[in-house]
Amino acid sequence: MRVHSVNHDTRHRFSKPPVPEITLIEGIGVEGDAHSGATVQHLHLIKLDASAPNLRQVHLIQAELFAVLAEAGYEVGPGDLGENVTTDGVDLLNLPTGTELHLGDTAVVTLTGLRNPCTQINKFRKGLLKTMLHKDAAGEVVRLTGVMSVVNQGGVVRPGDQLKVVYPSEPHQPLDLV
Repeated sequence: MRVHSVNHDTRHRFSKPPVPEITLIEGIGVEGDAHSGATVQHLHLIKLDASAPNLRQVHLIQAELFAVLAEAGYEVGPGDLGENVTTDGVDLLNLPTGTELHLGDTAVVTLTGLRNPCTQINKFRKGLLKTMLHKDAAGEVVRLTGVMSVVNQGGVVRPGDQLKVVYPSEPHQPLDLV
């Protein structure tokens, strides 16, 4: 398990370009990123309650998703879906709420929930939303747009850094929307 890519943007745009490294700041998020802050920074959530805590400080997506999307006819790469960290070798979507991810030498994030895909995905790639948000054979809603987290311990994160998963105490709760 490792970090595949790190991505950052100072402006509120859909995609975040890959960069050589990011710095995570405890309780804030990615230094200089448009979504960093102790309170909500997502433009839609600010309208609902600007004083709410930011449970979406760091967005993560597993690189394995890109192959799934390619099979569906969509070319998508690191940062294209707005994630800060692209991972390799861990099924982020099936980790429980409260899971800690240790990134690199010192950074630690705690998973808070799933990212809910929105219509901006269709502006990025026409028709992509129905692939990213659909129902499985059992009728359960499947969201493939990654997970959200908060920074527990800061540090520098780079592509190639090791990633360690630390599960919370049981009983485990599945990730839900944040």
